[in-house]
Amino acid sequence: IDLTGDDKDDLQRAIALSLEESNRAFRETGITDEDIAENKASLKRTHTEVWSDSPNPHDRKRQDNCPVGLKNVGNTCWFSAVIQSLFNLLEFQRLVLHYSPPARMQDLPRNQKEHRNLPFMQELRCLFSLLVGSKRKYVDPSRAVEILKDAFKSSESQQDVSEFTHKLLDWLEDAFQIKAEEDREGEKPKNPMVDLFYGRFLAVGVLEGKKFENTEMFGQYPLQVNGFKDLHECLEAAMIEGEIESLHSAENSAKSGQEHWFTELPPVLTFELSRFEFNQTLGRPEKIHNKLEFPSMLYMDRYMDRNRDITRIKREEIRRLKEHLTVLQQRLERYLSYGSGPKRFPLADVLQYAMEFASSKPVCTSPVEDIDTTAPPGATTALLPPPQRVSIHKPFTQSRVPPDLPMHPAPRHITEEELRVLEGCLHRWRSEVENDTRDLQASISRIHRTIELMYSDKSMMQAPYRLHAVLVHEGQANAGHYWAYIFDPHQQRWMKYNDISVTKSSWEELVRDSFGGYRNASAYCLMYIDDKKPFLIEEEFDKETGQMLSGLDKLPPDLKEYVGADNKLFEREMEEWDALQARKLQQEKLALATASVARQPMSTEPCPPDNTGEPFTCLNLWPYHLKQLVYDKCGPEAAFFKAMKVEYTRLLRFAQEDTPPERDYRLLHIIVYFIHNQAPKKIVERTLLMQFADRNLGFDERCKSIMKVARAKLELIKPDEVNMEEYEVSESLMYLIYAYQYNKELLAKGPYRGHDEELIAHYRRECLLKVNEHAAALFETGEESKVNAGLSIMNELVVACIPLLLVDEMEEKDMVAVEDMRNRWCSYLGQEMEPNLQEKLTDFLPKLLDCSTEIKSFHDPPKLPSYSTLELCERYGRVMTSLTLSRTPADGR
Repeated sequence: IDLTGDDKDDLQRAIALSLEESNRAFRETGITDEDIAENKASLKRTHTEVWSDSPNPHDRKRQDNCPVGLKNVGNTCWFSAVIQSLFNLLEFQRLVLHYSPPARMQDLPRNQKEHRNLPFMQELRCLFSLLVGSKRKYVDPSRAVEILKDAFKSSESQQDVSEFTHKLLDWLEDAFQIKAEEDREGEKPKNPMVDLFYGRFLAVGVLEGKKFENTEMFGQYPLQVNGFKDLHECLEAAMIEGEIESLHSAENSAKSGQEHWFTELPPVLTFELSRFEFNQTLGRPEKIHNKLEFPSMLYMDRYMDRNRDITRIKREEIRRLKEHLTVLQQRLERYLSYGSGPKRFPLADVLQYAMEFASSKPVCTSPVEDIDTTAPPGATTALLPPPQRVSIHKPFTQSRVPPDLPMHPAPRHITEEELRVLEGCLHRWRSEVENDTRDLQASISRIHRTIELMYSDKSMMQAPYRLHAVLVHEGQANAGHYWAYIFDPHQQRWMKYNDISVTKSSWEELVRDSFGGYRNASAYCLMYIDDKKPFLIEEEFDKETGQMLSGLDKLPPDLKEYVGADNKLFEREMEEWDALQARKLQQEKLALATASVARQPMSTEPCPPDNTGEPFTCLNLWPYHLKQLVYDKCGPEAAFFKAMKVEYTRLLRFAQEDTPPERDYRLLHIIVYFIHNQAPKKIVERTLLMQFADRNLGFDERCKSIMKVARAKLELIKPDEVNMEEYEVSESLMYLIYAYQYNKELLAKGPYRGHDEELIAHYRRECLLKVNEHAAALFETGEESKVNAGLSIMNELVVACIPLLLVDEMEEKDMVAVEDMRNRWCSYLGQEMEPNLQEKLTDFLPKLLDCSTEIKSFHDPPKLPSYSTLELCERYGRVMTSLTLSRTPADGR
């Protein structure tokens, strides 16, 4: 697709084909629209950092015994997924926590490996100790990540995370090896990392006619995904390479091939799923999105060397069954797709249609135009001679169906006997076809079931491995986001570890995110643990009391002191915050008390009736005869005070009414807002004076005189007597993003300080979706300036604001909107485009998929343009009219 050209039809066709392919994938997986919607809602990349860490430390406090998350410090979600999976292996956790550095570590390191690995080991201990006993909701792994980044220059571009896992285990192995050599001088050192993660397999094969056997060690076992439907198929393919017939025969053959048989399985069995391959045509790596199923309990007996003979027998039986299955499926296909032309139909349906045709009765047409209307009454057309036709061109009637052609397809000539014989044959043939089809389908089902149960006997279920963790990648080969699903055996539930967010999950959610096949998310690493070795996940118990150790009790003395100090720092931060808030509250109470003593209560006498019932104007609502009476009798100043009392009483009545969000009187008049929030008397008084001093209320001489009195009173109030800063909210209403944030802060101070939160969220969400669509449209043009403008909009507005939509994890529609925006941009990855566009897209996507890397402080919102008072009144009136007359949003808010 040439995005730089003027012809946009290619682009539209490509997008349509992409959508069609996605829909086909949906249908093949059997996933419903409800599943997709639920899946979108479940994809919650929660980054509670809005502009930075929440200033309120209570927002960052760990709840009960909820697992601690890891902060994403910039393209490090892969680090969080791997580390959390290892940390939740309690045996691994104990090994790391109780690791003591070699005595010679204080001296100069002997080599670069010690210089790097031992400091990393120390940082990992500190990090694990915080994950155990911290009072924080999430902790910062920056120090450990920095050591990694020095050795991993490619981490900035999110290269293959499996490389990181390999390196990590190598570093840990080296660190434990140094310690083991020091502890066991003269003996063969035992490395616990090797014992935990490494196994052995036997390679048996033939190379150019010569048999061989080799024993090899393995850690993460790589498996190809492409072309296989489940994990067992991947394993079967990985265990057999090339031609192996010569292994099973006495004759020496020149063919080459080999089989792998596990001789020793590690307690932690890790499969690396190869979901990335290099596209030679495009010259770049691509991700394989195929669906691949895997079980929660995996039995490895069929791949063990001790079961070599029985497995070979079963494999041969499965091979024979699959060959028979192929024959049956081909025969069934001939019944279900019958015909010699390009279009095929089920044979049973073809016979049914033939039966329906044979039994149809002909019904001929009889055009009205062909009837001779001059025939005498009562005469039938059969007794009349053929009428003389005049050749007149009648396009409509001459194009009609000839009178002797049946309205519906039916035999022209068929006797009762012929029909009876034909129906009998067709009925019998159809029954035979249906029976044959059922028999074939039943045979195919039985073979499938036989293959499924081939290894279900107890002798082949002696090596059970339970799924411990699934590491998931969402995105494409060159960009994406990582998270992990980890099983909690004590609570018997799955947990989702997504950077700082740790939430309860389920097997169903894991399946949707991990199997792949219909989204850009899929598993790239599976971690199974030996179900017969409970020490891997068993908690530690106190040897004296027998009680289970938890929290700081699990830590050695040095780490207990380290975590204790960090917890004290956090507690002090919360105490200082509480003290600050208490001082602010005390100041507010003191100000309210002072204002209450000084306040002269305004009159609350009954308001003269008015016809509008709206708190939108003041002097013009005061009945004319009353205004004239007071003015003529007592003068303009008395009329002013009377008008003030009438207006305040009216507004007070509105403040006491309950209203729906779309008719909130606080938005119609600022005085109502002040009354709700117990604003000081001077603020209310000053605002009322400004209302009466406005020149737009000068309807006649009386009003102008009252306006002059109000201006004179207004000048008597000194600026330092009123603090309006706390109540100036009009600017926030102009900008939805800031409005939502400011409104939330206002609501925290009191229920009447802000407006309906869901209403603002609705318009904020709609606005962001429109902005995203506009930026995508600019990118699709392919023009350099427009592409840059679109990406600039995304980086400065959309990417920066997405964390705001995900922060509370409360609004499902916000989650769906975020996924829609991300999917909009991910859809370009499979399309052909200019190299410079591809480079820009590749650089931009990680920011969109992993917004925590782009979290930064926002600048102050733009200042309001300068308007005259008259312009503001007119604009305000138009806005309020549209709000009152327009319908509420579609979701009912």
